[in-house]
Amino acid sequence: MEIVEDRHGRNATIYASQLPVASWFDIITEETMADAILDSIVPTYCKIQLTGESH
Repeated sequence: MEIVEDRHGRNATIYASQLPVASWFDIITEETMADAILDSIVPTYCKIQLTGESH
């Protein structure tokens, strides 16, 4: 959360995940923190989804 807060609106940040954004609530068990993180990231994100064989 500290990284998201420090960089939000000031710097570009790359977040990489193997999970879809909708599943982040299941992983970030504290609901308030999950809401804060996703509210900061989702409105301005550019999603790049990779496809192809796993190496």
